[in-house]
Amino acid sequence: MKVKDTYKTIEKPFKGELFKDRGSKFYGYAYPIQSEEDVKPLVEQLKKEHYNARHWCYAWQLGTSKIRYRANDDGEPSNSAGPPIYGQIQAFDVTNVLVVVVRYFGGTKLGVGGLMNANKTASKSVLEIADIIEKTIDRVFHISFEYKDMNKVMRIIKEQNLTISHQKLELKCEYTLPVRMKDADKIYEIFDNFYGVEIKELES
Repeated sequence: MKVKDTYKTIEKPFKGELFKDRGSKFYGYAYPIQSEEDVKPLVEQLKKEHYNARHWCYAWQLGTSKIRYRANDDGEPSNSAGPPIYGQIQAFDVTNVLVVVVRYFGGTKLGVGGLMNANKTASKSVLEIADIIEKTIDRVFHISFEYKDMNKVMRIIKEQNLTISHQKLELKCEYTLPVRMKDADKIYEIFDNFYGVEIKELES
């Protein structure tokens, strides 16, 4: 079975086109996030920017193999805002992302169907504009070894085209190596069979 070791996300915030329906205005925003803690400050920031708006509905998704998500209607009728926004996150197959739709009320109620359409359209608009990129899913290894083995270790790192994300060079040297999922078992084995190198996998 082929290992899925890539995922799609965004690297910077984007703002979608304005969507109008019977006087109400809807603006879609998309943000990259790394944790649930990132969500509240971003929503609060939008509330300050759009202090005259009525609703700031949103949905987010995090993770690659274990998915976590949330959809928030922010006072709109149940399931009329958060789920349609989350539906677009799923449709564009992106993760580690927050999408917020800001609504200015125009005086006419749109009903659940109208709201679902408006939130879906505003979310779709921003995700169509966003630069969606593909990233690899990595396993992260920590290796430690004596300084005398540095050249041999570096040869393996160069041959296998690995990246060192963190290093500590003292009497005992330590490297942190993110390795693409499909290559991870092979890399682990190479270092595990290397006399004098200790390797362990870190929680990523």
